[in-house]
Amino acid sequence: MNQYHKLYTKDDSAIAFIDFQPQMLFGVANADRAALINNVTLLAKVAKEFNVPTVLSSVETESFSGYVWPQLLDIFPGQPVIERSSMNSWDSQEFREAIEATGRKNIILSGLWTEVCVTWPTIEMLGAGYNVYVVEDCCGSTSVAAHEAALSRMVQAGAIRLTTIPALLEWQRDWARKDHYNNLMGLIKGQGSAYGVGVEYAYTMVHHAPQSAQKPQIVPKKAV
Repeated sequence: MNQYHKLYTKDDSAIAFIDFQPQMLFGVANADRAALINNVTLLAKVAKEFNVPTVLSSVETESFSGYVWPQLLDIFPGQPVIERSSMNSWDSQEFREAIEATGRKNIILSGLWTEVCVTWPTIEMLGAGYNVYVVEDCCGSTSVAAHEAALSRMVQAGAIRLTTIPALLEWQRDWARKDHYNNLMGLIKGQGSAYGVGVEYAYTMVHHAPQSAQKPQIVPKKAV
């Protein structure tokens, strides 16, 4: 069986967030940067909800790149961030050991920039026997051309492209599984963009559930 002819699960996958640092974000030109931050933090929150092993890594933090985004650090408070000098995470023994320690072969990757800090470890991880899934709208590049060329190179090497919403829904898989259902829906309503708005609409207007707002809207009744 081809390694990608089955879906990954919360029990056989791990995720890495690479170089989500200010200086790296400044150079992103392929996507809306606010949307990128939203996608990354949503994916991170859902990974935490499903207890998916998570690796955080940064490069040249205090000499060039700046500290990892507080939005991401606050999702994993106190978790060590693997500091590197190499642009290729896989060159770092500490990063390799962190990935190996998860015991998982399905690795979900996101990072800045796609063409370097995501592509290079992806190629070498594939060579080391891992199945690599690149969440492309949680990655940023210096241009649209650089992003697409990087994705093509990774696919040619054997990686799989996917985006945020299907990446996180693959952990849920079945709506009959209720362990994470309510928390997942809460995260999607808050950060799931148009899909999240649709979920809120379905909950409130179709199923007549309470509004998510801390102070719900009250529509005045018209006098008869």
